[in-house]
Amino acid sequence: MARRRHVIVGGGTAAINAIATIREIDRGASEIVLVADERPYSRMVLPYFLGGKIGRQHVFTLTPRRLAELGVDAAQLGRRAVALDTAAQRLELDDGTRVAYDDLLVATGSRPSLPPIPGAEGPGVHPFWTLAHADALLGEIGPGRDVVLVGAGFIAFTILGALLRRGVRLAILEAEPRILPHVVDAGGAELVTEWLVRHGVTVRPGTRLTAIESAGGRRRLSLAGGETIAADVVILATGVRPNLEWLHGSGVEVARGIVVDERLRSSAPNVHAAGDVAEAVDRVTGLRALFAIEPAAMEQGRVAGANLAGRETRYRGTLSMNVVDVQGLEIASFGAWDDPAAESSAVAREAPRGYRRLLFGGGGDRLTGAIVVGHSRDVWSTHDVGMLKGLVQTGTPLGAWKRVLLRNPWEIRRAFVAGGVVGRLLPETLLGAPSVSMDGLPATGGEPR
Repeated sequence: MARRRHVIVGGGTAAINAIATIREIDRGASEIVLVADERPYSRMVLPYFLGGKIGRQHVFTLTPRRLAELGVDAAQLGRRAVALDTAAQRLELDDGTRVAYDDLLVATGSRPSLPPIPGAEGPGVHPFWTLAHADALLGEIGPGRDVVLVGAGFIAFTILGALLRRGVRLAILEAEPRILPHVVDAGGAELVTEWLVRHGVTVRPGTRLTAIESAGGRRRLSLAGGETIAADVVILATGVRPNLEWLHGSGVEVARGIVVDERLRSSAPNVHAAGDVAEAVDRVTGLRALFAIEPAAMEQGRVAGANLAGRETRYRGTLSMNVVDVQGLEIASFGAWDDPAAESSAVAREAPRGYRRLLFGGGGDRLTGAIVVGHSRDVWSTHDVGMLKGLVQTGTPLGAWKRVLLRNPWEIRRAFVAGGVVGRLLPETLLGAPSVSMDGLPATGGEPR
């Protein structure tokens, strides 16, 4: 009997986890072909590379030796998929090569979405998403250089600390009225803004960029209203979009992303999707959405890999989350943190400085969203972030603890233990989701007193 051929398109987190899972299950019984236009590396460590915390060699994940150990055919590394014939079960690459498959996993990730303004692709203007982008930036940033970061969302905040470590003079422009508009609410954004200003960052929310020009070796940025500012380097952190264009005409159903079912199967036979390209179900809201976040890519890759290997595995939905640390300030949000209809409690703490908001949607006693902002070394601000995530992720009924948490959002530890969340998290921990540490938790439970 011929060995089943699994073709994996993409070399990021979803693809890597799918390959590892297939091999955990079939022990080399199938053929795996990897198609990727870049050598596999971890996008999540690029800010550490940019900030000089790790060397370039530590960015890469699947080395040639490791690929060989996993029995992966890597002959198509450096090639890009350009078309898919689902009837013939065949993939076409950019050099004309055709690759047949029994099963296909589409994990082609995302690319930067640049603003439609003049000069967005000019000299001294960089997106930040790939290793090539990091390499290009390293050649231009350094002590005393004026850097303007356009966009104040999650991507911008992943590299903000790295830029400050390089000694640049940093300014942030955000078109929305506050920074981190898709990560935290106004209360959280206020605290983060104060923190950035304290660390020498110029923060300008409500500022729209209209053009970028090169002038005397520097960049001149035109803003709505007629003002201009100068910079040595401009970084565009204005979002990403999934790499899906090559699927046009393939018959694979695509909305905002590839529509998948609970086993991450697409509408086409034997075609799965995982990671940034997969339009999966939000675990809290039940609605379909795209999730360009590492935990989703990791878990979806493992679920897709298990199904490709013949072990039927259900994907229970993605928990929307954002977790980032900026100069020692930890910022996190989970679930439906921006639900205007939810019953919620928001508390700002002055000393030590911190902010959190808990949300209970649908009129019930399940925590459906949370925001936490506080110093990472302050045990009272951020010690329970993993527990908050666990409560939102599992949808644990909290009963009388809901009343306690609305009164005091810092009482998460006792509610977490009383709800017995650890057992509920175990299956996802086995699928590769980050686990929650229970070190030092008191053995208490029951109703609050």
